[in-house]
Formats: sequence, structure tokens, C-alpha cells
Amino acid sequence: MSSQLKDLPEWDLGDLYPGPDSPQLEADFKAAEKQALSFAETYKGTLGGLDGAGLGEAISRYESLSEILYRIMSYAGLVFAGDQSDPEIARFFQTAQERVTDITTHLLFFTLELNRLDDEVLDEKLKHEAAAHYAPWLRDLRVLRPHQLSDDLEALLHEKHVAGSAAWIRLFDESMAALRFPFTSAPGTDSSGDTKDLTEAEILNLMSDPDGPTRKQAAESLGEVLDRNIRLFALITNTLAKDKEVEDKWRHYEKPVSQRNRANHVEDEVVDALADSVGRAYPSISHRYYSMKARWFGVDRLDYWDRNAPLPEEDDRLIPWDEARTTVLDAYGAFSGEMADLGGRFFDKPWIDAPPRAGKASGAFSHPTVPSAHPYILLNYQGRIRDVMTLAHELGHGVHQILAAPQGTLMSETPLTLAETASVFGEMLVFRAVLDKQSDPARRKGMLAAKVEDMLNTVVRQIAMYRFEETVHNERRGGELTAERLGEIWTEVQTQALGPAFRLGGDFRHFWAYIPHFIHSPFYVYAYAFGDCLVNSLYAAYQDSEAGFAEKYLQMLRAGGTLRHQELLAPFGLNAADPAFWDKGLGVLSGFIDELEGME
Repeated sequence: MSSQLKDLPEWDLGDLYPGPDSPQLEADFKAAEKQALSFAETYKGTLGGLDGAGLGEAISRYESLSEILYRIMSYAGLVFAGDQSDPEIARFFQTAQERVTDITTHLLFFTLELNRLDDEVLDEKLKHEAAAHYAPWLRDLRVLRPHQLSDDLEALLHEKHVAGSAAWIRLFDESMAALRFPFTSAPGTDSSGDTKDLTEAEILNLMSDPDGPTRKQAAESLGEVLDRNIRLFALITNTLAKDKEVEDKWRHYEKPVSQRNRANHVEDEVVDALADSVGRAYPSISHRYYSMKARWFGVDRLDYWDRNAPLPEEDDRLIPWDEARTTVLDAYGAFSGEMADLGGRFFDKPWIDAPPRAGKASGAFSHPTVPSAHPYILLNYQGRIRDVMTLAHELGHGVHQILAAPQGTLMSETPLTLAETASVFGEMLVFRAVLDKQSDPARRKGMLAAKVEDMLNTVVRQIAMYRFEETVHNERRGGELTAERLGEIWTEVQTQALGPAFRLGGDFRHFWAYIPHFIHSPFYVYAYAFGDCLVNSLYAAYQDSEAGFAEKYLQMLRAGGTLRHQELLAPFGLNAADPAFWDKGLGVLSGFIDELEGME
């Protein structure tokens, strides 16, 4: 790692627990188990007879107990994310999952009984303020009511989870973390001719390197290593798809994506409209842009390793951490002082884990933990402008999570479709601030092109991945898919999305295998496109607004999961149910491409 990127911050998880073997953690396990048994003894089979005050008290107790369990699993998950290759950490994570599953089995009756209450009975209880406080949580809980199984079946699925899908997810994580990708340094560099074994995060970073041969070697190394392990990843994918199919059948979900849509509180038709709108726009956005990029590079067609190749005009210098912090917080502060103050907490305290290292989870995330603590951010910061934008993105999540925390454990979390709003908006604030300061036309072109590519990755690529999942899950219902067939589907959807300007040959067909969202959260990916298009419309409203927009925006974030997207967007005059809404969001991206064409 460059000396400019040394001394990157690492998180301290001590605000959750001092360590995996700490007495405080064990005490919480025992307290949670005792409270769960007492809760079940008090309330099981009695919910129908409780008045509004009694129901409010029961939900409050359930929320307090849930916070203990969420704290435990947040800690275990973060420790595991920090090093997925350590067998002792893996054992600790698995043991925590199993113990929490045993405890929550005693609590499973509560949500099942709540959903069996008739609407009229529940409405009467909600007349009391103690119960009414939890009305948004009950509303969201009852969305899944038609798909609820018998108590025995729910208990069976709950208990088997740790030995079923959770075990396969862990296998994916540990297998991916253990992979190493050989890379030989280019001639003329300080380490010329040296071959190193790189982590996934490091090899993916080299696929955005300014040097073409470096990108090619990195892409081929990634593909070759995935090829050697492709049968394992195909088995994991097939097993999890079959597991989902079985549960979807029992729960009577119409389509593989339907469960995710219910959890996100959007209708299947809305997601179909989003995906269709993006698909119709492929020729006018991604195909058009990448054909233009091929002309810039002086070729008829780009190789797949050139998709994220920076332009010669793009700022490719290494950006020190302190500069990244200043860039992000200054942009946040220009929009809202409160937003910058909240973001500053993450830098002032050990809430960010930034350096890439062997065994660490790839990518980036902001984990909210629990309202009584604070979020933690994981990055793999390597000093590129894209890493600065990733920092802006994850810090947006973190600010959102802090603002929503007062809603409590049960109502602070937002659906995925809205959870991406604050992150993408924060990223847009930083991009606009950096772009406005750039007066050099060539540099400005490079920055604008980089932003277009990030938006294409967020919208077009994510919808292509959504189409990949859709096809895989639909075909899996007819039998297991070979690794070759998975590669064919991946290549087909990427060809449709990226257009004729690319050659997508070789081991590119295996690149589906490293995408963690397919494994951890099926059909998560469309939330990125949802959030990006939503934010484009929201940012346009911000540019046209008078004073007071920032206050309304922060108030929207404070709502957490208590309001649906229609209610949250109404103060800004936006309606995501209107098909034109998505076209407006895509129009922002198309406008950037228009501007780039005007620079040719």
C-alpha cells in the first residue's frame, strides 16, 4: 500500500462488546434467554385478550429484548466481516448465530399471533397510545400475513436456518475470502516482475487502473481463479435458489422476487416498471455512452476489462484519507451543517474500518447496529476518486441510521428501496461539489465520465444483475443449472445492458460468481437502481427548491421505517408510482451523456 494511504482508520467494536469472550457478551446471552422464556410464559396465547395498553407493553418488552439480540448479532457479524478467514472468528460467528436462533425460537409465537388477530380486533387495541406508537411496525408486519405458515412450520424453518441457507452463505463468504489472485507487477514499477497474491478487493481495484495491460491481467486473474472454483460457486447458487423456491412455494409467493418486494413495501408491478424503464433506456444511455468511450479509446469495441477504465483526463492520483474526509464533509456541510456534524462523528471516533486486508469482507457497507449504540462503516479504501465517492455513499447511510435511531429498534430500519436514498444523495452532493470546483475542461470531462460510469454501474448494471437473478431463479425451478448455463445467462444479460461496444469473452462468463448480493440477499440489487433514480428526481427538486429543502430532507431521514415512500416523497412533490418518475430519473443520466457528447 502506498505511503499516502498508511494509517487508515480501523474500527473499535468496544462500544458493542469488549471482545468475543467478554463477560458482558455472555451476560447478555443469558439475560436474553431468561427474558425470552419469561416473555413466552407471560404472553403466549394471550394476545387477543390484551387491551391496547397491554399490547403496547408487550411490544415494548419485545423491542427491548430484540435490541439485546440485535446487538449480539451486530457484533458477531462485524467481527466476522473484519476477518472471514480466521477459523476461531468463524466459529464464534456461527455459535452466536446458533445461540440467538435458539433464543428467538421462544419469541417466534409473538409475531405469528399478532398476525392472526382480526383487523377489527387490532384496530380497537390501536386506539390506545401505547399500542398506537407501534402502528407502523404492525402495518409492515401484517404485509407478510398472507404468507405466514403454521406455528410448527415457522418454528421448523426458523431453527433450520442456521444449518440451511445461513450455512451456505457462510461457505460462500469464507471461500471468497480465502481466494487469492496472482498478479505480476508491470515493468518500470518499483516491484517490476514481482508476483503477489492479491485479495478480491485488491484485484477488483486494479480493473480500474489507468494502465490497460494492468486491467487486462487483473481481469484475467479474477476470471481464472473463479474458473477454478466455479463448480463450488455454482453449487452454492443452485442450493440457495432451490431453498428459496421451496420456501416461496410453501408461502405462496407468486414470483421469486415477490418476497423481497413485500419486505420493501413495493408492488411487483412497480419493480417491473422500473426494470422495464431501464431496459428500454439501454440504447440511449449505456449503449450510447460506451460507444462514445470506445471512440475516445480509438477502438471499434472495448474489451470487458475496459468497462471501468479511467479516461486519460480523469484524476488518477492517490487521495489521502484526510483529503477524502475534508472533501466529503465540506460537501455535506454546504448542504446542511447538521449533516456534516453527524458525518464528522464517524471520523472523530473509531467507527470506520478503512484499510483493505487479507480476510476482510470485500466491498463496503454501513451497519446500523442498534439505537443505543451507533453505526459502523466498513470500506476497502484504496485512494481513488471512486473510493471517495464510496465513502460519501456509506457515510450517507451512517447519517441516515443515526437520524432514524430514535424511532427505536423495531421502526428505525427502512426498506431497501429507501435505505439507498440517503447514500446516493450524499454521493451526489460530493460529486457536484467536486465538479463545480473543476475549471479545467479536460479534467471536468474525466470527472463527468466517471460519474456517468458510476451511475451506469448503479442503474444499468444492477438491473442487468436483477435480470440475471430473475432468469436463474425461474430456470432453477426446472432443475439444477450448470456453471456453463449460469455463465451463458450472465453473458446474455450483460450483452443486452452494455451493448455492441463490448467484447465479453473469456472468463468474463464467471464474473457472476463473486457478487455477494446474489447470495446474501436475493433480489437486493434493484434497490440501487430504485434509489439512484429516486435521488436523481429528488436532487432535481433540491436544485429547483427555495430555502427549507435540507430541513425537509433530514426530516424524511428521521422517519426511519415509520412512513412509506409515497408519504416521504409527498413534501417534495414527487410520486414514485407515476411511470414518468423513473423516466425523469433516467433523464438526469441521459443529460450527463448529452453534455459529454457536446465535448467531443
